[in-house]
Amino acid sequence: MLNVNSMASLSNSKLPFQYFHYYNKHSSKCFKVLTPRKSELQLQIIRASSSAAAPDVDLNTLESAISKKDSEAVKEALNQLSEVGWAKKWSSQPYVSRRTTSLRELTSLGIKNAENLAIPSVRNDAAFLFTVVGTTGFLGVLAGQLPGDWGFFTPYLIGSISLVVLAVGSISPGLLQAAIGGFSSFFPDYQERIARHEAAHFLIGYLLGLPILGYSLDIGKEHVNLIDEKLEKLIYSGQLDAKELDRLAVAAMAGLAAEGLKYDKVVGQSADLFTLQRFINRSQPKLSNDQQQNLTRWAVLFAGSLLKNNKVIHEALISAMSKKATVLECIQAIENAA
Repeated sequence: MLNVNSMASLSNSKLPFQYFHYYNKHSSKCFKVLTPRKSELQLQIIRASSSAAAPDVDLNTLESAISKKDSEAVKEALNQLSEVGWAKKWSSQPYVSRRTTSLRELTSLGIKNAENLAIPSVRNDAAFLFTVVGTTGFLGVLAGQLPGDWGFFTPYLIGSISLVVLAVGSISPGLLQAAIGGFSSFFPDYQERIARHEAAHFLIGYLLGLPILGYSLDIGKEHVNLIDEKLEKLIYSGQLDAKELDRLAVAAMAGLAAEGLKYDKVVGQSADLFTLQRFINRSQPKLSNDQQQNLTRWAVLFAGSLLKNNKVIHEALISAMSKKATVLECIQAIENAA
């Protein structure tokens, strides 16, 4: 077996040959090899070839697997693409290890108002209800100026709108939530928040090796589908182990972490916290309340760290998802920005 011990090249010489010295550790002998000297043009071509991106690859298999919603086929296709050097970011962070995490670490990372992350936001709900009550109250006062009986009955009719809204919320919370979601779209940062939030779920899931089957940024339907069939079976059977729980916790808290790094207040954490609690309830062994709180903090910290380390990729994915890119196009955006 030959190991390179030293290489002496006559780089400053104009001779058409150069010497390389190889040392054979088994025979303790040194051999001198005479090789043709490469021209500068040849060296430039070699450097360009070594630094060039991976050659064009066939993404048809991956596209077909995504269209069929086949998580195992998606994983297999991405694994093959990773082997040929294209899907470099796929499952590039497969190992996660939970540890004790403090709020100070979240603050040091750049998470704003870390102590309030687990408190569900009521910004959109409050804004909607205040708007309804304020608008109906104002219209009621104006209606009181109408002549005759109109000025007497109309304010009562307008004022009852607030009671109807509250009644609908009590009987059918889903309808009220849909109305709040539609109203929230008037906030200047709402669409950007959704894209940043869901892109974080997408990217972190991809880095952890969770296949992405679909996503949506539509109001009331915001989600990223990133749980494979094996994990679904473990969740339904209540047999999630600590390793899988940690991976899912990081993916679940990614959206919350993305908002926390960007905004003073997080408004999209309710669904994420509900999802994380579902995973915790389906895991073995059971976690105490303190362990659950620590898991939440650690998952936010881990996800936030990954997002900061892959900021350029995250921004590229936000842009792609905002343009309604397909799942395959989003994966291409991740790999092209890497």
